[in-house]
Amino acid sequence: LLNRFLEEFRGTVFRQTMFAEFELIVHGMAERGEPLTAQTLCGVYHRLLTEYFGPAVEIDPYMDWEWARIPHFYNAFYVYKYATGFSAAAAIAHDILAGGDVGRYLEFLKAGGNDSPADILQRAGVDMTTPAPVEKALREFADVSLELERLLS
Repeated sequence: LLNRFLEEFRGTVFRQTMFAEFELIVHGMAERGEPLTAQTLCGVYHRLLTEYFGPAVEIDPYMDWEWARIPHFYNAFYVYKYATGFSAAAAIAHDILAGGDVGRYLEFLKAGGNDSPADILQRAGVDMTTPAPVEKALREFADVSLELERLLS
């Protein structure tokens, strides 16, 4: 279960943030009139893979092409919603498990789509206009990583 959580976190928060950065860079290139060839897109993507995964991970050349198979890139600036949604959910869950007010969560659910997502989350106690929810999610990731490491050693 801990590994599953960590993999979901890695795939949702970490990777989707990298995808969003790829989109931001590529859209900036387009706005500046720079050519968006397969070669330049692969180069941007490779740099991000190297930066995000660090020197301990060998990036196989075929991974440079991963950007081409991700359909979310055809709906501009969509992928960030995964990372922010996961971070918001982690913050809500953490607060409830720490004895927080479940009523705020129920009010969040009742709100449906009757207001902006940021305002609805604010009423649930999650302020997505600050880095706090993402920082809380990253702390949760670190804590779960340490717990899994402890159990495996």
